[in-house]
Amino acid sequence: MEPYKAPWWFPGRHLQTIAPTLPSFARLAYDNSDKRERWEASDGDFIDVDWFGPEDAPRLLVLFHGIEGDSQSHYARRIGAVALASGGWRCAVPHFRGCSGEPNRKARAYHAADSGEIDWILERFKERHDAVHPVGVSLGGNALLKWLGESGAAAAKVVRRAATVSALIDLTAFGEVIGHGFNRVYGWHFLYVSPMRRKALEKFKSFPEDLKELRVSEKRVRAATTLSGFDDALTAPLHGFRDNEDYWTRASSTELLRDIRVPTLLINARNDPFHLPRGLPAPGAVSADVELAFQDEGGHAGFPGRRQWLARRVLEFLSRP
Repeated sequence: MEPYKAPWWFPGRHLQTIAPTLPSFARLAYDNSDKRERWEASDGDFIDVDWFGPEDAPRLLVLFHGIEGDSQSHYARRIGAVALASGGWRCAVPHFRGCSGEPNRKARAYHAADSGEIDWILERFKERHDAVHPVGVSLGGNALLKWLGESGAAAAKVVRRAATVSALIDLTAFGEVIGHGFNRVYGWHFLYVSPMRRKALEKFKSFPEDLKELRVSEKRVRAATTLSGFDDALTAPLHGFRDNEDYWTRASSTELLRDIRVPTLLINARNDPFHLPRGLPAPGAVSADVELAFQDEGGHAGFPGRRQWLARRVLEFLSRP
């Protein structure tokens, strides 16, 4: 396919990131076959999975969403709508813990290093479908790449092909840019517009003893005004990391890309406001099974216009033999 080139009326990284979130973009078409299914986890918690499309479709697309995303995130709607329209696909969107609209039963949430959760979810899908094709976006993209690298050749027993969009491959690079300049608007959105901060504070009412044992401070979480501060105060200690730097270092999938043994497509924009270009891997830093599709434009999980270029590029790769 042709490289992505933003329409002239979508200039710049921020407009290319924000424009696709507007309601005029494609939505998944609901019908009577669409449903939500609850999966019980081994630790007594749960996740919710939303299904779309015909149950007898030969291929299954599993989409892992980004920070505070869900099955109605603009990228899920766009990729899902094109997949269903093209025929031959059924789509599933598993929600990371706490992202389906209902509080979870455990203190833990979700994070960019959660490859264990990805493994459990994909194994469940494999039990029910022969041709599983995962797509990870942003945070979900990094978690998927981490699982692919850690699993190596064994991943081919579970999935056919995989793709990521704007994966936060280098979390340290993400941390360096997200708290500066206009990018602070995105951090403000996650902390004060999305339910992320509210859900975090509710944990202190629901799981006070667990958080006390983990030395998670409500005062520090309330005082966090940046994503870096939030990860340092909550995400890191809640999930077994020393601090935000330890979390970002151990979560990043950069060093695992050489170990991927499943055909995998990485779509990233060099003007992504969430990521520094130096955080993107060079061709020699990935395995022969990884195809790098780095575009000059597109923003973060954006790539607006051009006849749904993003969805078409993802599906073109996943549809190959």
